[in-house]
Amino acid sequence: MSSLKSQTVSHNISSPYLSRLARIERVTRLTEKERLFNIAIEDSKTLGHAPGQFIMLSIPGFGEAPISVSSPPDKGNMFELCVRAVGNLTNALHNLTKEDKIWIRGPYGKGFPVENLKHKDLLFIAGGIGLVPMRSLIKTVLNERSSYGSVHLLYGIKGPDEILFKDELLQWGRTGNINIQITVDKPHPEWKGHTGVVTTFIPPLKIDETKTAAIVVGPPVMYKYVIMSLGDKRIAGHDIYLSLERRMKCGLGKCGHCQINSIYVCQEGPVFRLSNIRYLREAI
Repeated sequence: MSSLKSQTVSHNISSPYLSRLARIERVTRLTEKERLFNIAIEDSKTLGHAPGQFIMLSIPGFGEAPISVSSPPDKGNMFELCVRAVGNLTNALHNLTKEDKIWIRGPYGKGFPVENLKHKDLLFIAGGIGLVPMRSLIKTVLNERSSYGSVHLLYGIKGPDEILFKDELLQWGRTGNINIQITVDKPHPEWKGHTGVVTTFIPPLKIDETKTAAIVVGPPVMYKYVIMSLGDKRIAGHDIYLSLERRMKCGLGKCGHCQINSIYVCQEGPVFRLSNIRYLREAI
């Protein structure tokens, strides 16, 4: 697909409604369905995101969609998106190459409370592509590793061919800065590691519930069982953070697509404390 060089717009980023032009710098194949895009903002200004926030990405003729930022907020005018091809827009994005242009709005929403997490032991629990928005926070933590206690990552996927960021996971594990455990749902001939759902990792963990914060991102079906397991470990609801990245459409709380009772996920989330949404039956 050719670059969209004829498109112009006023880059007044003071308005959340206006898009900015961005350029694809590199595309890396992670799995059969996922690609990692290194993107530069054309006006050279920083994205200014926090871990857990998202942008609205658009390609003229193919529409617009919310995409989580998967890089930490320290890359100047560069940022990274890991995108699964699941529809017209994301398939079109997968067909783009270096120097092709896209449009972005944002960042939007509320991310993970990085300052509140400092000096705590961190338990990351990811399911499938839930590792994508979580990666931004993990890399932020690793960049300031001495500001945090122990760090565990429990990562569950359907099969070994769906593991994201394999090289980074190996590198993180080798440094000893983070304890990583990976499981696949069912036995697989190419997998010699742990088999079973990600919650099977939780009961054996030695956790100090008074100083542990849990960060959970994955498919909605996973949340109920992870929350129950964390409750067995006596981790308080105000120390459990969930990302409800679903049903978002405009990013501005105008379309109502992401509304859960009185909450707009795109505005008041996508990151929530469990204690603040436990009463919302549709949320978890």
